[in-house]
Amino acid sequence: MKQARRWLLLAAALVLLPQAAYAQRKPKPPKPAPPTAPAPAGGTSAAPADADADANAAAPAAPAAGGDATATPAPGAGAGAGGDDICQITPDAPQCAAAKEINFAEEAKKKVHAEVYAVQQQYVIKARRFEIMPYYNFTLNDQFVGHNGPGLALNYYITQVLAVGVNGTWYGGLNTDSDFNFQNRRAARIAVPLNNYQVSGDLNFTYVPMYGKFAGFGDFIFNYDAFLEGGVGLIRTEPIPVIDPDNRKFDWNNYVNFDLGIGVRIFFTRWLAAVLEVRDIMFFDKIEALSIASGSTTSAPGTAGYANNPLNPDTWYDKNTHFTNDVQLQVGISLFLPTSFEYRLPK
Repeated sequence: MKQARRWLLLAAALVLLPQAAYAQRKPKPPKPAPPTAPAPAGGTSAAPADADADANAAAPAAPAAGGDATATPAPGAGAGAGGDDICQITPDAPQCAAAKEINFAEEAKKKVHAEVYAVQQQYVIKARRFEIMPYYNFTLNDQFVGHNGPGLALNYYITQVLAVGVNGTWYGGLNTDSDFNFQNRRAARIAVPLNNYQVSGDLNFTYVPMYGKFAGFGDFIFNYDAFLEGGVGLIRTEPIPVIDPDNRKFDWNNYVNFDLGIGVRIFFTRWLAAVLEVRDIMFFDKIEALSIASGSTTSAPGTAGYANNPLNPDTWYDKNTHFTNDVQLQVGISLFLPTSFEYRLPK
């Protein structure tokens, strides 16, 4: 019961405390100033009692010992005696020197075509600059053979977002048979037609739709841009003889290819960046025929039996062409020349 009373008293105190805060006395009105005593009859005006105080208030305060001798001037004192301009007092002030060099009357008559930008200037200006991009590509979608190799791309940026260029990739001697293909042939006794690539080259157009920045490694800011790429070119391939390797010896063939890619550049400086791109090279390719001609190998060209001769190159290829997608991952660096640039509208 006593505990309940204590809680009730505490609750009442909390409720009445704000009310007590509002119940404050009103401030007293200021007392009126005492009337000024009249002047004595002798003709001599007596000084008022507060004359010394008024004199002390009118006189400027002396600087304190060890303090700054320059006191803040009273209002109106900055114009000087007689309302003089600041340039008449201190002609060597920066604003006075600038006023002598600039004719404000003439400047006011000029027409101003100001361009106001709502975003910050881009970290890198690519317009009218060359890009040199060495890279190395890895095949992503072929489980049986890898078409890896080095390449080089050269681009010229016509504008900040549009570029035209060429690129070439060398595959010769670097095609690798995958472990999956080896195990598949040995375990299932199934041969899969494979092709080697020698070289490819393309004419490309690049479009940069976005750019931005992100923080990393503490306070370091990385700037990046993303780009789309597409073009047309040539690729040189040959089938690998796996169905009848004893009789078939393929030559290199040239095919028209189309490529599409998407990539991102991460800038370390205004002329050096790391590049990561995924590109799909598409073309119609010829592969090795799965069947072997059953004719005699002694039939000569031009005879009726030569059409079924296993040594006849016409029997080595499949009758149909096959649409091929070679999806590549390209990793490289990007160098922009010249290495420096100037903004057309500097800050």
